[in-house]
Amino acid sequence: MRIFISLFLLLSISACTSKQLSPAPHSSTDEIYYLTILHTNDNHGRFWHNEKGEYGMAARKTLIDQLRNEAKQKGHAVLLLSGGDINTGIPESDLQFAEPDFKGMSLIGYDAMAIGNHEFDNPLSVLKQQQQWANFPLLSANIIDKQTGKNAFEQYKVFDKQGLKIAVIGLTTTDTAKIGNPQYIGGLEFKEPVAVTQALADKIKQQYQPDITIAVTHMGHYVDANYGINAPGDVTLARSLEKNTLDMIIGGHSQEPVCMASENTNDDNFKPGMACKPDQQNGTWIMQAHEWGKYVGKAEFKLENGQLTLLDYKLLPVNLYIHQEQADGTTKPVLANEYITPNPELKAFLADYQAKGAKQIEGKIGYVDAKLEGDRNKVRYQQTNLARVIITAQMNTVGADFGIISGGGVRDSIAAGEVSYKDILKVHPFKNRIAYMDWQGQDLWDYLEVVTRFPPDSGAYLQYHKLSFERSDNALTKMMINGQKLDKSKTYRMSINSYNASGGDGYPVLVTRKGYVSTDETDAQALKRFFTENSPVKASEFAPQ
Repeated sequence: MRIFISLFLLLSISACTSKQLSPAPHSSTDEIYYLTILHTNDNHGRFWHNEKGEYGMAARKTLIDQLRNEAKQKGHAVLLLSGGDINTGIPESDLQFAEPDFKGMSLIGYDAMAIGNHEFDNPLSVLKQQQQWANFPLLSANIIDKQTGKNAFEQYKVFDKQGLKIAVIGLTTTDTAKIGNPQYIGGLEFKEPVAVTQALADKIKQQYQPDITIAVTHMGHYVDANYGINAPGDVTLARSLEKNTLDMIIGGHSQEPVCMASENTNDDNFKPGMACKPDQQNGTWIMQAHEWGKYVGKAEFKLENGQLTLLDYKLLPVNLYIHQEQADGTTKPVLANEYITPNPELKAFLADYQAKGAKQIEGKIGYVDAKLEGDRNKVRYQQTNLARVIITAQMNTVGADFGIISGGGVRDSIAAGEVSYKDILKVHPFKNRIAYMDWQGQDLWDYLEVVTRFPPDSGAYLQYHKLSFERSDNALTKMMINGQKLDKSKTYRMSINSYNASGGDGYPVLVTRKGYVSTDETDAQALKRFFTENSPVKASEFAPQ
């Protein structure tokens, strides 16, 4: 671990790195120090528990209060961190710009968080307000204000906890430049994290001599650095830095429990309540606690003679249910751990926000006879019926011949039965405008040559309707619009949302091109109107073919 414990070790490191650093405060003492790191990530608006009573910030506070008290009784320093993405996911939160979430985190006692890509789902003025709601720093060292050339946010925070000096550096995925709303992030540059982290960690070492250095990140954990078309994540960061630069990375973004079966092999059998071993790369522990506050990660460390040792690690479920097999072969949902009673004060505080949000979205608007598929692990990999319903609604709004959207813009499924406005807003939380583009056939071919390349397992993956095409040898070879071969001399109208038209998810920018028109109607309004006018909706009529 990057803790400098003696002049001998300093000289050894200097020989490898050609840098002379000052010793850490406890490098020459025999005293033993203990540290407990608590962490969550990817909250996505889940300040309130779900219909089954799972997770929720009030129960999270009860658990964290208990863990913090236990740690302090054992003489541990305690730090509570978040891997970011507090915004976007649940209408009751989205309609209030995550005010209950940030204030809830403040009452729970978070020490710091990484700024996630979804912190840019609203104008920067909203993020500034969220910073004021939070009584803890929102960190990112690799986001630069293009106009001033300076860091747009606080880069790091140094904490003094029970005699331990702990440096926490924030980092944000560079994919934000591609998947963030271009209208909100146009003035920001997202720099590659490795060079930023190395230089900053060295500067912090010289200025503060921390005992422990942590990166709290929103970059994603990709096993064995296999990040595909995503921006490199935590494993690449740890491997690319000089050894022992970071003691640990507390991450987010990929929304998974980081539990390893062996070196560079994920534990695919992990379930709530089971043991979990975090990843370790190049002397750096890497941890992530899935999503939505489903778990609180707890890591216990010992610092002795400058050596940091992981004593214990757990992902503690927050009132999660598992399906337990019964004697007769059936399964029954049971709590993975003992029930955690929600903190009554925080629950009462958040209940007002829940009621206010619920009032804005109450009432049924339609009916569907089977599930409309919008799950993340489907809509980013294959064509789905919900995507076709969404595109149909948008085509109807602008009178289009065909329509497209990126799979990452579909945020939830719609279950069979009555459909509420809340269901619509869970699918469409971003308030994107419906737009259209009138294409000449040849220009359309050139555009689709680009967007039909996007592979599965990405937010950019193309969902389309009234369009078919073939690709061969990495080139577009055939295209049909509404069952008819493309006529390159003809004009076609394509529906699209303002996010993709502005370049979101890496789509070509259309907003400055002749033939582009944006309406005042949002994607949620269009989908709501579709259900109102077409219920009962038959899911089979939108099945991909």
